[in-house]
Amino acid sequence: MKKSRAKKIVQTIFEPSDVRINGKSPWDIRIHNPDFYERVLSGGSLALGESYMDGWWDCEAIDQFFEKILEEQLDKKVKASSIQLLWVLLKAKIINAQNRQKAYVIGKRHYDSGNKLFSIMLDKGLNYSCGFWKNAKTLDEAQEAKLDLTCRKIELRPGMKVLDIGCGWGGFAKYAAEKYGATIHGITVSQEQVKFANKVCQGLNVKIELQDYRNLREKYDRIVSIGMFEHVGSKNYRTYMEVIHKCLKSDGLFLLHAIAGNTSVNSTIHG
Repeated sequence: MKKSRAKKIVQTIFEPSDVRINGKSPWDIRIHNPDFYERVLSGGSLALGESYMDGWWDCEAIDQFFEKILEEQLDKKVKASSIQLLWVLLKAKIINAQNRQKAYVIGKRHYDSGNKLFSIMLDKGLNYSCGFWKNAKTLDEAQEAKLDLTCRKIELRPGMKVLDIGCGWGGFAKYAAEKYGATIHGITVSQEQVKFANKVCQGLNVKIELQDYRNLREKYDRIVSIGMFEHVGSKNYRTYMEVIHKCLKSDGLFLLHAIAGNTSVNSTIHG
């Protein structure tokens, strides 16, 4: 799709909320990367936020920008009313954006720029998924409670061999090895996470590797996936579960921690 056509579609989507592309109002957005339009059309609200983090656009009053688009419920009003937008939706449905060739793109795009930002916004263990706040008062307490709840749910015992798919910076690996005496194999698509996790888990029965889940072959007593499934993509759900089935021992347990919704959708235009 031509960039000019993609831009026109995005402008049409924003119009009901009184948001303009490169307009003069404080809630208008200023585009710095012409690839923004196709990225948002194919990736929806998630791509909107990620492209902002990447510096592809900015806004003087970003709070007003989001207030306006949420008030208009653009996520529910966007329809494939033009042949161009319909093509974008069909392309997103046909093309597997999370195939093997693109497996490491998310690691490079989101995590390999360094750990400084994440060390500021996350808990001390750099756990990038929701905590368990039932009895917690701080973020550190909530994340530790989440890790402990995970270990208890999978009935973790000393000596068990555990696979952590999408291990991040090694928060769960370190906790499970230290507190429960488990042997952890963590995989991630981020080189920076591999370096960090292996460093903080030094001296423990932990091995962190740069690896795509589709290449796994070993057998494990337990498998956990904490906050990674959102990146798998619907076209890969079956493959993902087949890998779990192949790698999990017959008496093993698998825990999947993910963000989900009650409504099934076929595109991410509305997130």
